[in-house]
Amino acid sequence: MAHFIKEYDPKRERCWIAEKDGAMVGGVFVAKASDEVAKLRLLHVEPEARGLGIGKRLVEECIRFARQAGYKKMTLWTQSILTAARHIYEQAGFRLVHEEKHHSFGKDLVSETWEMDLRPDGARAE
Repeated sequence: MAHFIKEYDPKRERCWIAEKDGAMVGGVFVAKASDEVAKLRLLHVEPEARGLGIGKRLVEECIRFARQAGYKKMTLWTQSILTAARHIYEQAGFRLVHEEKHHSFGKDLVSETWEMDLRPDGARAE
């Protein structure tokens, strides 16, 4: 995130903070991966606010912004055990393109890369 803050480009990058009853309950970032690819980063919803559609709304805002900013593709990286987030990504139109086993935080995990074509004609972004 230090790089995001230091190199922040308001035309191509954005952060959203979700609030409920005056309290911050979630957030997400869109960062520039390349001129054509946006990266969805750090989707988080606090436990007490889960199930309210906040994660879905944050992801929808990321997609809308990335299209408006002219990106052709959006990518994200997550863990297979984050089933609620994975469901949001799949429902939004992302598709799983890569999985990799690794050991982190004292656990055996599977990281996942997901992608979404943002072009209106639906042609595959390379």
